[in-house]
Amino acid sequence: MAERRDAVPKLFVLDTNVILHDSSCLTQFEENDIALPITVLEELDQFKKGSGDIHFHAREFLRSLDELTGDVMCPEGASIGPTLGNIRVLLGEPMKPRLKELLISDSADHRILNSALSLQAAEPDRQVILISKDSNLRLKAKAFELPAQDYHTDKVASVDSLYSGTRTVCDLPGALIDRFYETPGEVDLADIPELSNPISNENFVLKNGSKSALVRRPGMSPFLTRIPKPSAFGITARNAEQAFAMSALLDDSIKLVTITGKAGSGKTILALAAGLECRKEYRQILLSRPTVPLSNRDLGFLPGDISAKLDPYMQPLFDNLSVIRQENGGGESGDKIQELLDRQKLEITPLAYIRGRSLQRVFFIVDEAQNLTPHEIKTIITRSGEGTKIILTGDIRQIDHPYLDSRSNGLTYLINRMIDQPIYAHISLQKSERSELAELASDLL
Repeated sequence: MAERRDAVPKLFVLDTNVILHDSSCLTQFEENDIALPITVLEELDQFKKGSGDIHFHAREFLRSLDELTGDVMCPEGASIGPTLGNIRVLLGEPMKPRLKELLISDSADHRILNSALSLQAAEPDRQVILISKDSNLRLKAKAFELPAQDYHTDKVASVDSLYSGTRTVCDLPGALIDRFYETPGEVDLADIPELSNPISNENFVLKNGSKSALVRRPGMSPFLTRIPKPSAFGITARNAEQAFAMSALLDDSIKLVTITGKAGSGKTILALAAGLECRKEYRQILLSRPTVPLSNRDLGFLPGDISAKLDPYMQPLFDNLSVIRQENGGGESGDKIQELLDRQKLEITPLAYIRGRSLQRVFFIVDEAQNLTPHEIKTIITRSGEGTKIILTGDIRQIDHPYLDSRSNGLTYLINRMIDQPIYAHISLQKSERSELAELASDLL
Protein backbone atom coordinates (compact mmCIF):
# COMPACT_ATOMS: atom_id res chain seq x y z
CA MET A 1 0.00 0.00 0.00
CA ALA A 2 2.87 2.38 0.85
CA GLU A 3 4.34 1.96 -2.62
CA ARG A 4 0.98 2.70 -4.21
CA ARG A 5 0.53 5.90 -2.16
CA ASP A 6 3.99 7.13 -3.11
CA ALA A 7 3.36 6.45 -6.81
CA VAL A 8 0.52 8.97 -7.13
CA PRO A 9 0.58 12.73 -6.51
CA LYS A 10 -0.21 13.91 -3.00
CA LEU A 11 -3.30 15.93 -2.14
CA PHE A 12 -2.65 19.16 -0.26
CA VAL A 13 -5.58 20.85 1.49
CA LEU A 14 -4.92 24.58 1.96
CA ASP A 15 -5.97 26.68 4.94
CA THR A 16 -6.98 30.32 4.38
CA ASN A 17 -3.91 31.72 6.13
CA VAL A 18 -1.59 30.10 3.57
CA ILE A 19 -3.28 32.07 0.78
CA LEU A 20 -3.26 35.31 2.78
CA HIS A 21 0.47 34.75 3.33
CA ASP A 22 1.32 33.97 -0.32
CA SER A 23 -1.19 34.36 -3.14
CA SER A 24 1.17 32.49 -5.52
CA CYS A 25 1.09 29.37 -3.33
CA LEU A 26 -0.72 27.31 -6.02
CA THR A 27 2.51 27.04 -8.03
CA GLN A 28 4.61 25.82 -5.09
CA PHE A 29 3.42 22.21 -4.82
CA GLU A 30 5.07 20.75 -7.96
CA GLU A 31 3.10 17.90 -9.58
CA ASN A 32 0.85 17.38 -6.54
CA ASP A 33 -2.84 18.26 -6.45
CA ILE A 34 -4.45 20.96 -4.30
CA ALA A 35 -7.87 20.89 -2.67
CA LEU A 36 -9.55 24.05 -1.46
CA PRO A 37 -12.42 23.72 1.07
CA ILE A 38 -15.41 25.93 0.21
CA THR A 39 -14.97 27.45 3.69
CA VAL A 40 -11.68 28.94 2.52
CA LEU A 41 -13.45 30.78 -0.30
CA GLU A 42 -15.99 32.06 2.23
CA GLU A 43 -13.22 33.38 4.44
CA LEU A 44 -11.39 34.98 1.50
CA ASP A 45 -14.60 36.84 0.67
CA GLN A 46 -14.11 38.84 3.89
CA PHE A 47 -10.70 40.04 2.71
CA LYS A 48 -11.55 41.22 -0.82
CA LYS A 49 -11.88 44.86 0.18
CA GLY A 50 -9.08 46.78 1.85
CA SER A 51 -5.61 48.17 1.21
CA GLY A 52 -3.66 45.80 3.43
CA ASP A 53 -1.31 43.11 2.18
CA ILE A 54 -3.70 40.31 3.12
CA HIS A 55 -6.45 41.99 1.08
CA PHE A 56 -4.11 42.12 -1.91
CA HIS A 57 -3.31 38.41 -1.53
CA ALA A 58 -7.02 37.53 -1.28
CA ARG A 59 -7.88 39.43 -4.47
CA GLU A 60 -4.85 38.15 -6.36
CA PHE A 61 -5.56 34.52 -5.44
CA LEU A 62 -9.25 34.72 -6.35
CA ARG A 63 -8.41 36.26 -9.73
CA SER A 64 -5.85 33.53 -10.43
CA LEU A 65 -8.26 30.79 -9.40
CA ASP A 66 -11.02 32.25 -11.57
CA GLU A 67 -8.71 32.25 -14.61
CA LEU A 68 -7.63 28.65 -13.99
CA THR A 69 -11.11 27.21 -13.56
CA GLY A 70 -12.86 28.76 -16.57
CA ASP A 71 -16.66 28.60 -16.80
CA VAL A 72 -17.19 25.31 -14.95
CA MET A 73 -14.88 23.28 -12.69
CA CYS A 74 -15.02 19.50 -13.20
CA PRO A 75 -14.82 17.15 -10.18
CA GLU A 76 -11.16 16.35 -10.91
CA GLY A 77 -10.40 20.06 -10.77
CA ALA A 78 -8.55 22.39 -13.13
CA SER A 79 -4.93 22.17 -14.23
CA ILE A 80 -2.68 24.69 -12.51
CA GLY A 81 -0.14 24.58 -15.32
CA PRO A 82 2.42 22.44 -17.16
CA THR A 83 4.29 20.04 -14.81
CA LEU A 84 1.92 21.13 -12.01
CA GLY A 85 -1.09 19.33 -10.53
CA ASN A 86 -4.80 20.15 -10.44
CA ILE A 87 -6.82 22.29 -8.07
CA ARG A 88 -10.35 21.47 -6.94
CA VAL A 89 -12.86 23.01 -4.54
CA LEU A 90 -14.21 20.78 -1.78
CA LEU A 91 -17.91 21.32 -1.17
CA GLY A 92 -19.03 21.18 2.43
CA GLU A 93 -19.54 17.73 3.94
CA PRO A 94 -21.70 17.05 7.03
CA MET A 95 -19.63 17.43 10.18
CA LYS A 96 -18.26 14.06 11.26
CA PRO A 97 -19.87 12.82 14.51
CA ARG A 98 -16.43 12.37 16.10
CA LEU A 99 -15.56 16.02 15.36
CA LYS A 100 -18.91 17.21 16.71
CA GLU A 101 -18.34 15.24 19.90
CA LEU A 102 -14.79 16.42 20.60
CA LEU A 103 -14.68 20.00 19.29
CA ILE A 104 -16.58 22.70 21.14
CA SER A 105 -17.52 25.11 18.36
CA ASP A 106 -18.54 24.99 14.71
CA SER A 107 -15.76 27.27 13.45
CA ALA A 108 -14.22 27.83 10.03
CA ASP A 109 -11.07 25.96 11.12
CA HIS A 110 -13.13 22.94 12.15
CA ARG A 111 -14.99 22.93 8.82
CA ILE A 112 -11.66 23.00 6.96
CA LEU A 113 -10.46 20.11 9.13
CA ASN A 114 -13.71 18.21 8.44
CA SER A 115 -13.25 18.70 4.66
CA ALA A 116 -9.68 17.38 4.83
CA LEU A 117 -10.73 14.34 6.87
CA SER A 118 -13.61 13.62 4.45
CA LEU A 119 -11.16 13.80 1.53
CA GLN A 120 -8.79 11.45 3.35
CA ALA A 121 -11.61 8.93 3.81
CA ALA A 122 -12.79 9.29 0.19
CA GLU A 123 -9.31 8.76 -1.33
CA PRO A 124 -7.48 6.24 0.89
CA ASP A 125 -4.91 5.47 -1.82
CA ARG A 126 -3.56 9.03 -1.80
CA GLN A 127 -1.69 10.91 0.89
CA VAL A 128 -3.82 13.85 2.05
CA ILE A 129 -1.92 16.61 3.89
CA LEU A 130 -3.35 19.74 5.50
CA ILE A 131 -1.21 22.86 4.94
CA SER A 132 -1.76 25.60 7.52
CA LYS A 133 0.23 28.31 9.24
CA ASP A 134 -1.98 27.88 12.30
CA SER A 135 -0.08 25.57 14.66
CA ASN A 136 -3.23 24.86 16.69
CA LEU A 137 -5.14 23.62 13.64
CA ARG A 138 -2.15 21.48 12.66
CA LEU A 139 -2.15 19.88 16.11
CA LYS A 140 -5.89 19.13 15.90
CA ALA A 141 -5.38 17.53 12.48
CA LYS A 142 -2.57 15.34 13.79
CA ALA A 143 -4.77 14.29 16.72
CA PHE A 144 -7.25 12.94 14.15
CA GLU A 145 -4.38 11.13 12.34
CA LEU A 146 -4.36 13.58 9.45
CA PRO A 147 -0.83 14.68 8.37
CA ALA A 148 -0.42 18.46 8.72
CA GLN A 149 2.46 20.75 7.77
CA ASP A 150 3.40 24.40 7.84
CA TYR A 151 3.85 26.27 4.54
CA HIS A 152 7.62 25.93 4.09
CA THR A 153 8.22 27.48 0.66
CA ASP A 154 9.67 30.77 1.92
CA LYS A 155 11.33 29.38 5.05
CA VAL A 156 15.10 29.25 5.45
CA ALA A 157 16.64 25.94 6.51
CA SER A 158 18.02 27.18 9.83
CA VAL A 159 18.29 30.50 11.65
CA ASP A 160 21.65 29.46 13.15
CA SER A 161 23.14 29.06 9.67
CA LEU A 162 21.77 32.41 8.45
CA TYR A 163 24.39 34.78 7.01
CA SER A 164 25.68 37.12 9.73
CA GLY A 165 27.66 39.52 7.54
CA THR A 166 30.74 39.25 9.74
CA ARG A 167 33.60 36.78 10.13
CA THR A 168 36.54 36.73 12.53
CA VAL A 169 39.89 35.41 11.25
CA CYS A 170 42.64 34.83 13.80
CA ASP A 171 46.38 34.13 13.74
CA LEU A 172 47.11 36.19 10.65
CA PRO A 173 50.65 37.56 10.13
CA GLY A 174 51.22 40.79 12.05
CA ALA A 175 52.78 42.40 8.97
CA LEU A 176 49.53 41.79 7.08
CA ILE A 177 47.49 43.57 9.75
CA ASP A 178 49.94 46.50 9.62
CA ARG A 179 49.38 46.92 5.87
CA PHE A 180 45.76 47.94 6.49
CA TYR A 181 46.99 50.92 8.53
CA GLU A 182 49.21 52.14 5.72
CA THR A 183 48.00 54.23 2.77
CA PRO A 184 45.69 53.40 0.97
CA GLY A 185 44.41 51.07 3.72
CA GLU A 186 43.64 48.11 1.50
CA VAL A 187 45.12 44.69 0.76
CA ASP A 188 44.66 42.41 -2.24
CA LEU A 189 42.51 39.36 -1.47
CA ALA A 190 45.10 37.18 -3.16
CA ASP A 191 47.50 38.09 -0.32
CA ILE A 192 45.14 36.61 2.31
CA PRO A 193 44.71 32.90 1.46
CA GLU A 194 43.25 32.34 4.95
CA LEU A 195 39.99 34.00 3.78
CA SER A 196 37.76 31.47 2.07
CA ASN A 197 35.17 32.64 -0.45
CA PRO A 198 34.68 36.26 0.66
CA ILE A 199 31.40 37.65 -0.69
CA SER A 200 30.24 41.14 -1.64
CA ASN A 201 30.27 43.63 1.26
CA GLU A 202 31.21 40.94 3.78
CA ASN A 203 32.95 42.25 6.92
CA PHE A 204 35.96 40.75 8.66
CA VAL A 205 37.68 41.15 12.02
CA LEU A 206 41.30 40.23 11.29
CA LYS A 207 43.45 39.41 14.34
CA ASN A 208 47.03 38.68 15.31
CA GLY A 209 47.42 38.63 19.07
CA SER A 210 46.75 42.17 20.28
CA LYS A 211 46.70 43.52 16.72
CA SER A 212 43.41 43.69 14.82
CA ALA A 213 41.79 45.40 11.86
CA LEU A 214 38.16 45.88 10.84
CA VAL A 215 37.88 45.42 7.08
CA ARG A 216 35.27 44.95 4.39
CA ARG A 217 35.21 43.73 0.81
CA PRO A 218 33.49 46.62 -1.05
CA GLY A 219 31.13 45.10 -3.60
CA MET A 220 32.98 42.74 -5.94
CA SER A 221 36.32 44.47 -5.36
CA PRO A 222 39.47 42.29 -5.38
CA PHE A 223 40.64 44.21 -2.28
CA LEU A 224 39.77 44.32 1.40
CA THR A 225 39.49 47.86 2.76
CA ARG A 226 39.96 48.93 6.37
CA ILE A 227 36.96 50.50 8.10
CA PRO A 228 37.72 53.31 10.53
CA LYS A 229 35.46 53.64 13.57
CA PRO A 230 32.75 55.87 12.08
CA SER A 231 30.29 58.25 13.70
CA ALA A 232 27.13 59.92 12.42
CA PHE A 233 25.18 62.87 13.82
CA GLY A 234 26.84 62.52 17.23
CA ILE A 235 26.37 58.74 17.46
CA THR A 236 29.61 56.72 17.54
CA ALA A 237 29.93 52.97 16.96
CA ARG A 238 30.65 51.15 20.24
CA ASN A 239 31.79 47.77 18.89
CA ALA A 240 33.01 46.11 15.71
CA GLU A 241 29.55 45.12 14.43
CA GLN A 242 28.20 48.63 14.95
CA ALA A 243 31.21 49.99 13.05
CA PHE A 244 30.43 47.66 10.15
CA ALA A 245 26.77 48.68 10.22
CA MET A 246 27.54 52.41 10.33
CA SER A 247 30.01 52.06 7.45
CA ALA A 248 27.41 50.30 5.27
CA LEU A 249 24.73 52.84 6.20
CA LEU A 250 26.97 55.75 5.17
CA ASP A 251 28.19 54.09 1.94
CA ASP A 252 26.20 55.52 -0.97
CA SER A 253 27.10 52.57 -3.23
CA ILE A 254 25.13 50.20 -0.98
CA LYS A 255 21.41 50.66 -1.68
CA LEU A 256 19.97 47.98 0.62
CA VAL A 257 21.06 47.30 4.21
CA THR A 258 19.62 44.83 6.70
CA ILE A 259 20.56 44.97 10.37
CA THR A 260 19.51 42.30 12.85
CA GLY A 261 20.22 41.98 16.54
CA LYS A 262 18.67 41.61 19.96
CA ALA A 263 16.97 44.39 21.90
CA GLY A 264 19.27 47.33 22.62
CA SER A 265 21.97 46.40 20.12
CA GLY A 266 21.59 49.77 18.35
CA LYS A 267 19.83 48.78 15.13
CA THR A 268 17.35 51.66 14.93
CA ILE A 269 19.48 54.43 16.39
CA LEU A 270 22.38 53.68 14.00
CA ALA A 271 20.01 53.81 11.01
CA LEU A 272 18.42 57.07 12.18
CA ALA A 273 21.78 58.71 12.88
CA ALA A 274 23.11 57.69 9.45
CA GLY A 275 19.99 59.07 7.78
CA LEU A 276 20.37 62.40 9.56
CA GLU A 277 24.08 62.51 8.69
CA CYS A 278 23.32 61.93 4.98
CA ARG A 279 20.20 64.14 4.90
CA LYS A 280 21.59 66.51 2.24
CA GLU A 281 22.05 63.64 -0.22
CA TYR A 282 18.37 62.62 -0.06
CA ARG A 283 15.10 64.36 -0.73
CA GLN A 284 13.52 62.85 2.39
CA ILE A 285 14.19 60.56 5.35
CA LEU A 286 11.26 58.20 5.74
CA LEU A 287 10.77 56.15 8.92
CA SER A 288 8.25 53.35 9.27
CA ARG A 289 7.42 50.16 11.11
CA PRO A 290 4.64 47.55 10.92
CA THR A 291 1.63 48.33 13.11
CA VAL A 292 1.79 45.00 14.95
CA PRO A 293 1.41 45.48 18.74
CA LEU A 294 3.15 43.34 21.35
CA SER A 295 1.86 39.74 21.32
CA ASN A 296 -0.45 40.80 18.45
CA ARG A 297 -2.92 42.27 20.98
CA ASP A 298 -4.55 45.23 19.34
CA LEU A 299 -5.39 48.32 21.36
CA GLY A 300 -8.74 48.64 19.58
CA PHE A 301 -10.13 51.87 18.16
CA LEU A 302 -8.17 54.95 19.17
CA PRO A 303 -9.40 58.55 19.11
CA GLY A 304 -8.05 61.27 16.83
CA ASP A 305 -6.81 61.52 13.26
CA ILE A 306 -4.49 59.07 11.52
CA SER A 307 -1.43 60.64 13.17
CA ALA A 308 -2.89 60.24 16.68
CA LYS A 309 -3.94 56.66 15.96
CA LEU A 310 -0.42 55.72 14.83
CA ASP A 311 1.47 57.45 17.66
CA PRO A 312 1.46 54.38 19.99
CA TYR A 313 3.01 52.25 17.23
CA MET A 314 5.55 54.86 16.11
CA GLN A 315 6.63 56.01 19.59
CA PRO A 316 9.82 53.87 19.53
CA LEU A 317 11.04 55.90 16.54
CA PHE A 318 10.40 59.16 18.41
CA ASP A 319 12.24 57.68 21.41
CA ASN A 320 15.33 57.06 19.28
CA LEU A 321 15.17 60.59 17.87
CA SER A 322 15.11 61.88 21.47
CA VAL A 323 18.24 59.85 22.27
CA ILE A 324 20.03 61.36 19.26
CA ARG A 325 19.00 64.83 20.45
CA GLN A 326 20.44 64.08 23.90
CA GLU A 327 23.67 62.67 22.48
CA ASN A 328 24.10 65.93 20.59
CA GLY A 329 23.33 67.97 23.71
CA GLY A 330 20.07 69.29 22.26
CA GLY A 331 20.73 72.78 20.93
CA GLU A 332 21.42 73.23 17.23
CA SER A 333 21.22 69.51 16.35
CA GLY A 334 17.90 69.19 18.15
CA ASP A 335 16.61 72.21 16.23
CA LYS A 336 17.68 70.59 12.94
CA ILE A 337 15.70 67.44 13.75
CA GLN A 338 12.62 69.48 14.62
CA GLU A 339 13.03 71.56 11.47
CA LEU A 340 13.24 68.39 9.37
CA LEU A 341 10.06 67.10 11.02
CA ASP A 342 8.25 70.41 10.48
CA ARG A 343 9.25 70.55 6.80
CA GLN A 344 8.39 66.84 6.34
CA LYS A 345 11.97 66.17 5.26
CA LEU A 346 11.93 63.66 8.12
CA GLU A 347 8.63 61.80 8.10
CA ILE A 348 7.28 58.92 10.16
CA THR A 349 4.65 57.03 8.18
CA PRO A 350 2.72 53.74 8.36
CA LEU A 351 3.66 50.95 5.97
CA ALA A 352 0.00 50.38 5.11
CA TYR A 353 0.13 53.23 2.56
CA ILE A 354 3.37 52.27 0.82
CA ARG A 355 1.79 50.28 -2.05
CA GLY A 356 1.67 52.27 -5.28
CA ARG A 357 4.24 54.84 -4.20
CA SER A 358 7.53 55.48 -6.00
CA LEU A 359 10.26 56.65 -3.63
CA GLN A 360 12.85 58.84 -5.35
CA ARG A 361 16.04 59.86 -3.46
CA VAL A 362 14.63 58.68 -0.14
CA PHE A 363 16.55 57.29 2.85
CA PHE A 364 13.91 54.76 3.92
CA ILE A 365 14.19 53.05 7.33
CA VAL A 366 11.82 50.18 8.15
CA ASP A 367 12.01 49.20 11.81
CA GLU A 368 10.78 45.86 13.26
CA ALA A 369 10.93 44.33 9.78
CA GLN A 370 10.78 40.81 11.26
CA ASN A 371 7.01 41.32 11.53
CA LEU A 372 6.68 41.60 7.74
CA THR A 373 5.91 38.75 5.35
CA PRO A 374 8.22 37.99 2.39
CA HIS A 375 5.67 39.53 0.04
CA GLU A 376 5.46 42.73 2.12
CA ILE A 377 9.26 42.98 2.03
CA LYS A 378 9.19 42.62 -1.75
CA THR A 379 6.48 45.31 -2.00
CA ILE A 380 8.59 47.74 0.03
CA ILE A 381 11.83 47.22 -1.89
CA THR A 382 10.14 47.45 -5.28
CA ARG A 383 8.96 50.97 -4.33
CA SER A 384 12.56 52.23 -4.48
CA GLY A 385 13.29 54.74 -7.22
CA GLU A 386 16.54 56.28 -8.41
CA GLY A 387 18.84 57.35 -5.59
CA THR A 388 16.82 55.63 -2.83
CA LYS A 389 18.44 53.66 -0.02
CA ILE A 390 16.43 51.17 2.07
CA ILE A 391 17.37 49.98 5.56
CA LEU A 392 15.47 47.20 7.29
CA THR A 393 16.12 46.46 10.95
CA GLY A 394 14.72 43.86 13.32
CA ASP A 395 15.22 40.98 15.74
CA ILE A 396 14.32 37.76 13.94
CA ARG A 397 13.83 35.97 17.26
CA GLN A 398 11.30 38.48 18.61
CA ILE A 399 8.20 38.23 16.42
CA ASP A 400 4.67 39.43 17.23
CA HIS A 401 2.99 38.37 13.97
CA PRO A 402 0.70 35.35 14.54
CA TYR A 403 1.71 33.42 11.38
CA LEU A 404 5.43 34.22 11.14
CA ASP A 405 8.42 32.73 12.91
CA SER A 406 12.19 33.18 12.91
CA ARG A 407 12.54 31.08 9.73
CA SER A 408 9.60 32.37 7.67
CA ASN A 409 9.48 36.13 8.31
CA GLY A 410 10.28 38.58 5.53
CA LEU A 411 13.55 39.84 7.03
CA THR A 412 15.04 36.34 7.26
CA TYR A 413 13.79 35.58 3.74
CA LEU A 414 15.42 38.75 2.38
CA ILE A 415 18.79 38.10 4.03
CA ASN A 416 18.85 34.56 2.65
CA ARG A 417 18.01 35.69 -0.90
CA MET A 418 20.21 38.81 -1.20
CA ILE A 419 23.57 37.31 -0.16
CA ASP A 420 26.50 38.34 -2.43
CA GLN A 421 24.66 41.16 -4.23
CA PRO A 422 27.07 44.10 -4.77
CA ILE A 423 24.54 46.75 -3.62
CA TYR A 424 23.45 44.82 -0.51
CA ALA A 425 25.01 44.57 2.95
CA HIS A 426 23.92 42.73 6.08
CA ILE A 427 25.20 43.00 9.64
CA SER A 428 24.09 41.02 12.67
CA LEU A 429 24.68 42.98 15.89
CA GLN A 430 25.59 40.65 18.75
CA LYS A 431 25.94 42.84 21.84
CA SER A 432 23.29 44.95 23.56
CA GLU A 433 24.55 48.49 24.21
CA ARG A 434 21.33 49.83 25.77
CA SER A 435 22.24 49.02 29.36
CA GLU A 436 23.66 46.28 31.56
CA LEU A 437 20.11 45.33 32.58
CA ALA A 438 18.91 45.08 28.94
CA GLU A 439 21.91 42.87 28.08
CA LEU A 440 21.17 40.62 31.07
CA ALA A 441 17.50 40.31 30.13
CA SER A 442 18.31 39.48 26.50
CA ASP A 443 20.69 36.73 27.54
CA LEU A 444 18.79 35.13 30.41
CA LEU A 445 15.06 35.67 29.82
